[in-house]
Amino acid sequence: MSAAAKRIAALDSMPALTLCAEAETTLTTLVNVMNEETMLLRAGRYKQAGELTANKTQLAQDYVVLARAVQRQNQRLAAEAPEALARLQHCHERLATQMAENLRIIATAKTLAENLLTDVAEAVGQQDRTKTYNQTGYVGMPKTASARGIAVNRAM
Repeated sequence: MSAAAKRIAALDSMPALTLCAEAETTLTTLVNVMNEETMLLRAGRYKQAGELTANKTQLAQDYVVLARAVQRQNQRLAAEAPEALARLQHCHERLATQMAENLRIIATAKTLAENLLTDVAEAVGQQDRTKTYNQTGYVGMPKTASARGIAVNRAM
């Protein structure tokens, strides 16, 4: 039996209340980390928000594993721990709300950063343009430019 199969078997044989409690704890922690990240992004504290990424990713992976176990054991959990399962479903709704808000703030921060970098690149490029006409009546371009602009990586 593989390590993954053993882990799945261990989760599936876990007592109903324990499985629900573990999933709820992981979910609540994930929601709290996402909320903290959202608040930091709103405050413009991007570096601090970025420091939460590894923890958020690990919690999300842990929750997915637990959520799949809950899905596989849904009938058993509904029979053995209906209150805990209902509480877990309520917490999952909080996660969906927090994720939507978090993604909206991340998209706003990304757009803001792109616009800022584009504006800076355009301003730097404007400094190198000749602003007068040459003898032939055309705007001449400098032979060498000190700045060529800034590349923006949009694959975020």
